[in-house]
Amino acid sequence: MIQAFAKRLKNEVASHLAFNAETKPAEKLAALKSFLQSGTEAIKAEHRKAAPGLEIAKARSIMIDALIAQLADPAIKGVQEFISHSDIAISVVALGGYGREELCPLSDIDIMFLYPSDTDASLLEKAQEYLVQEVLYPLWDAGLKVGHSSRSVDEAFKEARADIQTKTALLEARLICGSEPLFEGFQTSYQLFYRKENPKGYIAQRLEDQRSRRAKFGGSIYMQEPDIKGGVGGLRDYHNTLWMAQVRLNLKHMAGLVPLNYLSKKEHSEILAAYEFLIRVRNELHFRLKRPSDLLSLELQPKVAYRLGYKQRDILERVEGFMRDYYKHAQVIYRVSKNIEKRLALTSKETSKSAFQSVKSFLLARRKERVKRVDGFLIRGQEITFDEKNVFEEEPNRLIRIFRHSQQNNVEIDFELNALIRSSLHLIDDAVRESPEANLSFRTIMQETGNVYPTLNEMHELGVLGAFIPEWGKLTCLVQHEYYHRYTADVHTLHTIRELDEIFSNPDGIYRPYREALHELRLPNLIYLILLLHDIGKAKGIRNHADSGVEIADPILDRLQIDEKNQASVRFIIKNHLQMARFWQRFDIDDPDTAKAFAEQVESPEYLRLLYVHTFCDAKGTAAGLWNQYKDTLHRTLYRRALDVFKAEGKLEQHYEEHKAMTQRELLSIEIEGVGNEEIDAHFKLLPDRYFINTGKNEIIQHIRMINQLIKEISGANSLGALKPVIDWQHDVNRSLTVVNIVTWDRAGLFHKLAGALNIAGYSILSAKAISRDDHIAIDTFYVTESGRGSSDPEKAKEAFAAAVQDALVSNADLYPRILEIMRKEASDIFSKSDDNPLAESFEPQVDVYHELSLQRTILEVQAPDHLGLLYQISHQISLHGFDITFARINTERGIAIDTLYLSEVDPEEETNGQKLMELREGLSKALLEDAKANQ
Repeated sequence: MIQAFAKRLKNEVASHLAFNAETKPAEKLAALKSFLQSGTEAIKAEHRKAAPGLEIAKARSIMIDALIAQLADPAIKGVQEFISHSDIAISVVALGGYGREELCPLSDIDIMFLYPSDTDASLLEKAQEYLVQEVLYPLWDAGLKVGHSSRSVDEAFKEARADIQTKTALLEARLICGSEPLFEGFQTSYQLFYRKENPKGYIAQRLEDQRSRRAKFGGSIYMQEPDIKGGVGGLRDYHNTLWMAQVRLNLKHMAGLVPLNYLSKKEHSEILAAYEFLIRVRNELHFRLKRPSDLLSLELQPKVAYRLGYKQRDILERVEGFMRDYYKHAQVIYRVSKNIEKRLALTSKETSKSAFQSVKSFLLARRKERVKRVDGFLIRGQEITFDEKNVFEEEPNRLIRIFRHSQQNNVEIDFELNALIRSSLHLIDDAVRESPEANLSFRTIMQETGNVYPTLNEMHELGVLGAFIPEWGKLTCLVQHEYYHRYTADVHTLHTIRELDEIFSNPDGIYRPYREALHELRLPNLIYLILLLHDIGKAKGIRNHADSGVEIADPILDRLQIDEKNQASVRFIIKNHLQMARFWQRFDIDDPDTAKAFAEQVESPEYLRLLYVHTFCDAKGTAAGLWNQYKDTLHRTLYRRALDVFKAEGKLEQHYEEHKAMTQRELLSIEIEGVGNEEIDAHFKLLPDRYFINTGKNEIIQHIRMINQLIKEISGANSLGALKPVIDWQHDVNRSLTVVNIVTWDRAGLFHKLAGALNIAGYSILSAKAISRDDHIAIDTFYVTESGRGSSDPEKAKEAFAAAVQDALVSNADLYPRILEIMRKEASDIFSKSDDNPLAESFEPQVDVYHELSLQRTILEVQAPDHLGLLYQISHQISLHGFDITFARINTERGIAIDTLYLSEVDPEEETNGQKLMELREGLSKALLEDAKANQ
């Protein structure tokens, strides 16, 4: 393909770019654009025919070479004829990815104008100005992104010493056109320079770059939206490894690492295939974009996959197949590059004359170290290796035991043993999987409190974990099509185990309550096994994976020889591992019935504690930032209240009554200024018991004061409709939110009007409680944070809220047009736009309304793309269909609102037979779909 393209390109250049002194600038620009368009279309056509990715990248490099040469050759002659009047040497040099002829469709084009060191400064300045005018301006005008530098040979060396990026870019310098002798002389000198100019320091810097870049891009290959270039296992891992090999070993290609034993032939073929795959993916991604990006976003994955030959009609299956291949290839690049990095780092410490001697002397030096022999393995220093190469063939169970030895002795598996393990995976057969000895080793690994993740992660990376537990191996590279998951199923599972390690070992306060719960368990370490198996059902699909997981886990538990009592615990948590989060996300945890219903499902304090810790680890291992203080508070509150249910042993109602009576006596003994005892008694008579169980003493006092103020205003008002609500703001620094209490006369649509007023004032609603006394005084509480839309001055935001409430409640104004106007302004603000969540944009709203028998509550659940005014729209529809809101839980994950509301009928005397609930579902679904279209 390349030869044919290069031949065709010569004809194209001759016919399209035959410029002369008579060619006008506009004609030249039109010809350049035409040449670029036709050449790009030809390259794209070959790409669509499944041409290799590296060939496509090289074809684009050849095309840009021809374009630059066509402009630069006459420009260099112009410098020589019109400026210097001499044969000044100038070389036009490609750098970086362009230099290595790997120019993807939207890659940057970096060039350098190179001059002899003795070039006169004034002449150099004139030459630079002329070349920029004649070469760079036309390229820029044609739409190419070209970076450039002008350097003498001495300046190039000076900048290479000062800046590692320049030093690296010059490693891949390639002559495009101009003086060959000048470039060859520079290249020869530069080769001597980078080989002698602190190569160990360069490798150290490159290793640090690898570390920091990988951390920046999520620290994992298995990101839901990986960055092809900069991500872990991406192209930059490959490049960095090759640059280090070039500086340390004077090699320009990976193949050179094979005879030096840095790389096996198999590893070489694997990493080349992986690199080719990623280049092809990057080409397709660039062909689909208008601006450079290497992020393989959720939105683009199905489109890129289809063009690369993944033709499954089901989009999820297509993406899953494509991303599995992506992760496998990225894993190869990461694994092989890490091994080479380790070897280069080791040999860079040696001072021998050749790289081969460095490796040899390093191995000889290791043999002189003090050695500890363990089970056919040798421990030297901080590493473990094999004694004889047949160590695993002699006893395959050692493929499991080696990891226990590594864990127990706190040593790393060296790169030779690493390779031997990978090549011995076929020895892990049913005999090993069912071996009591191998399973004992594995169980022991899982009991190393606070130190399980590193060992399991290494077992996974080397393929041992999936081979030993094939059912778990099916999770490898499994894409999770859920908007809150950032990792594949296997990596998510391992991250949950890392979180459990943290609970056992990290003194940070967030882990303390979970550590205390673990210490109450009969067998705390059992939760390691539960976490390992909790998502194993996803191998059969996300839907109902908890039920599938129990079925899949049974034979694994038998093989591992887990006793029946512990098996029952594992099965229960796998089956119910989503329930605790669902309860505090969906239900009012301030309602005593919620704790009772949850305790009934959990069955025992032992299961409750397991589920409590498991849910925390599961959420923390899902995505960075998913867990926060607010969720932690909800989670711990439900746990404590369910624990109280178990401790009460059927005397809960009596406990609640005693608590309410004690609270009432306390308040009557306190002098509340301006409030009489009869008002306190009335407050306790007019509200349900659950209010007093879950409302703190200070909060009850605040409500009584606000009601007292409202009643005084009622007595002095001419009409009830003219009354203003009483509003109280309290900032809770510990929970990092603001509590807004509103006391007013209850009326239809109160909740949605208050929600709309908060939106207008610039607040996002996290949660809400609504309750009415029997005398129709409403107490609504909103937990809010600033959204960034309103005033940065809290006092002005409060004033804006009060004014909006006045308009809505007193003047009966419709707030929705004002919310829409704010939305339109935001939509027109280019700085507020964000397209980093394509899944939210394509998410279809979901509405469910039902009667929850265990709680005796009518519940509405809504999932929809979050936007300003969403809660207002939901609550408005609820009001229109004849319902009031008694509780609201508002959650947002990655741009998706997950809201749960408790409803009561305004007129409960009507015979509904579920008809009203169906009408509410249909009406709200229609409104949200219209909203979604309007916000696209």
